[in-house]
Amino acid sequence: MYFAALLARTEDGWEASDTELDEVETLADLADLAREAAEDDEPVLICIEQEGVWFGVVRVEGEEDPRIFVSDAAAAARSSYGEILLTDELLGREPDDREDLDLLVDLDGTEDGEPVRDDEEDEDGVAGADALPAGPVGDADLLADFGLDEKVLLSLTSEDALSEIAEALGCTDMLEAVR
Repeated sequence: MYFAALLARTEDGWEASDTELDEVETLADLADLAREAAEDDEPVLICIEQEGVWFGVVRVEGEEDPRIFVSDAAAAARSSYGEILLTDELLGREPDDREDLDLLVDLDGTEDGEPVRDDEEDEDGVAGADALPAGPVGDADLLADFGLDEKVLLSLTSEDALSEIAEALGCTDMLEAVR
């Protein structure tokens, strides 16, 4: 089960709202959603959790690039919402800018008819180049100015992350109301 909340800082404190991500397909869409809820250039946080599996936080301020933290990249990659957050830049990969036609070796995608999978191990037991870490990725300091430094954020589990973040922001009751 997924839950997504948008936390926007206003002059009166933080406001929380349940967020539908059905129309969101890219990180840019997610950032635009956050900017629509922003008051001036105040920070907006989008918190996403897959219960018991992973959580992610996106921080958007004004027109700056979003800052992202994901608790478990490998788990998030198996989620359509998680895939939105796992950008090439976040994962330290070079964007794949090859043309789609360049990727075709044979009509089935390979020379010998066997599908190629990046997550399979080669003969030496080494995972493919695109294997994702089973752990946190991103900017673990994105909430440091709100009292959740890197050490604290890295220690959170997916079961308690959003509650701990809301507590640090002082908006626990608001988050629970939209949950």
